[in-house]
Amino acid sequence: MGDAWLQFQIRYYMFALVFVVFYVETVFLYPWGMSFDVLRVSVFIEALIFVLILIIGLVYAW
Repeated sequence: MGDAWLQFQIRYYMFALVFVVFYVETVFLYPWGMSFDVLRVSVFIEALIFVLILIIGLVYAW
């Protein structure tokens, strides 16, 4: 039996948060991808802006 508190490096926590963010991104992009032939160009541009914002967040986290 030991101490209940374990020390770990913060980069593991940050890696988990970035993984969750990009996993949620794929959940939001799935409906757009399934109805891509029905949707217009404006929705494609909105999805592109969404992905660009997430890429900026990834670069910032990196």
